[in-house]
Amino acid sequence: MPKHAVCSASSSARWIVCTRSAILNAEVADRGSPYAQEGTEAHSLCEYLLKKVLGRPANDPVSHLSHYSQEMQDCAEGYRDFVMEQVEEAKKLCHDPFIGIEQRLDFSRWVPEGFGTGDCVIIADGLLQITDYKNGVGVLVSATENSQLMCYALGALDTFGMLYDIKQVRLTIYQPRRENVDSWEISTEKLLKWADTVLAPAAKLAVAGKGEFQAGDHCKFCKVKATCRARAEYNLDISNDDFQEPAELTNEEIAAILPLLDGIVSWASDVQEYALQQALSGTHYYGYKLVEGRANRKYTDEDAVAQAVQKAGYDPYEKKLLGITAMTKKLGKKQFEELLAGLIIKPHGKPVLVAESDKRPEYNTVTNADFEQTEE
Repeated sequence: MPKHAVCSASSSARWIVCTRSAILNAEVADRGSPYAQEGTEAHSLCEYLLKKVLGRPANDPVSHLSHYSQEMQDCAEGYRDFVMEQVEEAKKLCHDPFIGIEQRLDFSRWVPEGFGTGDCVIIADGLLQITDYKNGVGVLVSATENSQLMCYALGALDTFGMLYDIKQVRLTIYQPRRENVDSWEISTEKLLKWADTVLAPAAKLAVAGKGEFQAGDHCKFCKVKATCRARAEYNLDISNDDFQEPAELTNEEIAAILPLLDGIVSWASDVQEYALQQALSGTHYYGYKLVEGRANRKYTDEDAVAQAVQKAGYDPYEKKLLGITAMTKKLGKKQFEELLAGLIIKPHGKPVLVAESDKRPEYNTVTNADFEQTEE
């Protein structure tokens, strides 16, 4: 039996749709990564700062954090401040709201062995708030219909529902490194209906190893995504679609292809990385061989290089202005603002084509074209 439940809240977006993937993933050992470790450390810092401001006993973890940085500190402080704003809002609903930090939440009423840990759970009369800290930058996380947070909310309802008259649930993703603070609300009635009609039936199939394999965006964090046959067939079928008539693709056809490309590229990259790792372990793929990749020259001893160049009468170093993050760390946030606030700008970002569901404002091609011509 795996250490974690077969149907975890964090992977629910996958196994609710692809029920057969649950047991398959449970049988594969977790592989740690620096990113996962950094996320764990960031959560421990968030927990400490919140408990400290709430006057609860807590040990400062900073000396034990191998990935600690000023950015991590700033993000954790921002999270703390955001949560305290939610606490003040909850106090308007009742005098003494429940505030759970790293709260264990059991939703096994709907999912066998289902449990998880809520970063912050705030409960007041009428309102339950679940806030989840996301440290990653690779994937922009949305709170809308976020099944992980919905599972956490169910756990909170099952535990505390008798103590508070909860009518509404607010789910929030706090993802500071992507400047993403996203909230979504659902009534308790609708959440419980979802649990009974969607979550519980899917979980029943998943723990029994029944249902179907189904590929999609949820494959991103699947442990067998590189070798999954359903995902391969899904992407190969997309790739083999017939676009021969007319000779050039129409705008409508391109619009239909665009949302599929990220999945195809991601799948291809996963297969390539898996094959490389297997080849390094001794697997031979017909028609392919391992070779040594291109490498750049590097110094064996930078200090010795600097001394040799200085002895010859040259300066081996180049001077470069500190970046904004490094300068903020050097000066401190307050002095940085006092000295440099008027010297900081945020230039226009490079245009990116995204789905209409993206919450960023639409890029005005006319306005920005005029701006670029003026600058020239």
